[in-house]
Amino acid sequence: MEFKDYYRILGVDRKADSKAIGEAFRRLARQYHPDVNKDPEAAEKFKEINEAYQVLSDPEKRARYDQMLDLRERGMPWEQVFTRPGTGPRPGEWTVVFGEGPDLFGGFSEFFRRFFADLGAEPFGASRLWPEPLVTATAEISLEEAFRGTERELVVRNGYPRRVTVRIPPGVRSGQKVRVRGGADGDVYVEVRVRPHPMFTREGDDLVCEIPISLAEALLGAEIEVPTLAGKVKVRIPPETQHGQVLRLRGLGMPKLSGGRGDLLVRLKVVLPRGLSPEERRLVEELARLRRENPRAAMGLK
Repeated sequence: MEFKDYYRILGVDRKADSKAIGEAFRRLARQYHPDVNKDPEAAEKFKEINEAYQVLSDPEKRARYDQMLDLRERGMPWEQVFTRPGTGPRPGEWTVVFGEGPDLFGGFSEFFRRFFADLGAEPFGASRLWPEPLVTATAEISLEEAFRGTERELVVRNGYPRRVTVRIPPGVRSGQKVRVRGGADGDVYVEVRVRPHPMFTREGDDLVCEIPISLAEALLGAEIEVPTLAGKVKVRIPPETQHGQVLRLRGLGMPKLSGGRGDLLVRLKVVLPRGLSPEERRLVEELARLRRENPRAAMGLK
């Protein structure tokens, strides 16, 4: 079985904080997402990146993984330590897995399934209405699935398997719980976790994305395409747009559970040209001659 170096996969130091880990994931996910990268190996690379993020972004999984690294670096048998009796779910405890059959964590490596699968569910709590315990589970979804709503089929085990289907409504936020009524078998409370998106970040019900524009587009104005979770839209960039200026596209954000939609905030990034030709440099020098201005004057700087 191959040992997975999750820090190397994400290209971060072992002391990296959660912000650095999230930024590394988003950068690599944007590079290897199958919708963007058509290389046949990109899909497998994307799975590997996602698996590394699942471990390093979860404090409990990361703590276990760091213990494994410490033992491995000291030449100790980390495999035996983390497969000894008692490290997995306790007898009679609920665990929740996706899918069915021998590969219950499809898309994850054997390394992940062997050492982290048991951390996919939280310990149960006592039911006040029936002797069976309430079940808490986790469903991970993409931002696109949170936008349109989706379903997850779970197999819940407590001595015997029980299949439940959870319908996740459009607009759900990471950390919110969806209740699946189970009658005499007990209810299932599914906590939804929305994966980071390579292009959009979420602020409440609003979405934020950064779009590059050229110097000419910023100065003269232009009509450009902007991505949304419902497809591309055309947006008019006003003349003399400043770097970092934000355009608010109303009603193009996330669905609200109470009805309506949030907004899409488009942050414009002016990309300056490189490799100027002699003629282009002459034109810029002429512009500088015509517009003798100092944007630092208000700060008392030359």
